[in-house]
Amino acid sequence: MQAQIIVKKTTYIRSFFRDVAEAVSGTEQDFTEGRISRAILLLAIPAVLEMIMESIFVIADIFFVSRLGADAVATVGLTESVLTIIYAISLGLGTATTSLVSRRIGEKNPDAASKAAFQAIITGIFVSLIIGIPGFFLSEKLLGVMGASSQIVEKMSGYTRIMISGNIVIMLLFIINAIFRSAGDAAVAMKVLWIGNIINIILDPCLIFGISPFPETGVAGAATATTIGRGTAVLVQFYLLFFGKKRIQLSLKHLSIDFSVILKLLRLSFGSIGQNLISTTSWVALVRIISSFGSEVVAGYTIAIRIIGFTILPSWGIKQCCIYSGWTESRS
Repeated sequence: MQAQIIVKKTTYIRSFFRDVAEAVSGTEQDFTEGRISRAILLLAIPAVLEMIMESIFVIADIFFVSRLGADAVATVGLTESVLTIIYAISLGLGTATTSLVSRRIGEKNPDAASKAAFQAIITGIFVSLIIGIPGFFLSEKLLGVMGASSQIVEKMSGYTRIMISGNIVIMLLFIINAIFRSAGDAAVAMKVLWIGNIINIILDPCLIFGISPFPETGVAGAATATTIGRGTAVLVQFYLLFFGKKRIQLSLKHLSIDFSVILKLLRLSFGSIGQNLISTTSWVALVRIISSFGSEVVAGYTIAIRIIGFTILPSWGIKQCCIYSGWTESRS
């Protein structure tokens, strides 16, 4: 009896680690069949790792920017507090995208899933332009409203301008990764962020400190490196969507705007966006209060909150897996 228990435990452990390896490498499994618990495990692991990769973007920026002093770190912190609003919108649109696309996948209708995916991408581009265009011209005022010192506003607003005007890469990264996850290709969503992070980590010191042949651009270099890293990841996403032979595939026939789908997507996203905005706006308010104590305090808070965020973000990845329950409707 004891031997049988040991054999069962050993088999379970081996099976678990096989599932972990399969989750990281990617799987061709049909998630509408088999055990739901295993499907969630295979989707949750890359989703958690994906959010860890997203948090590394900011951790890497802070690591290198901290060499420039408290004002530079405070600039990153003040800007990121504003960017949390963009993250909230991106997550809300991503959640709505997951809901629409996963439902079509569960219905065994990949063509409708591809159509919904393209409408989500178009919506993300439109929303990002609404935010990015005024953000380009109002970056100094935004820093001023957030309590930045005159030195930060005059000399370091380039970081804010690049990050906010380039928010399209954040928006598309979240939305297209939601498309991959809802189609069951969660490992793909994770791997494109590996690419973005590697590029960001390489470019950060080169652009911040001017390592030859790159120019020295200071804190703005961190924003440029991050935007290039995320932008490259988005280009890889588009390549995989059109030519990657994944579960969901875009083609010319899907490249048309359907306002009924867009409106449904927006309606589905409002609840999630509102929920996310409650927490993010409170963070913005808190950073605004802290900024009245000076750049050193903001810098300390920024570093601390990034460390905390590194532990919190993975839970968002687990949360995304709950939405995959839409697949189970096709089983009932």
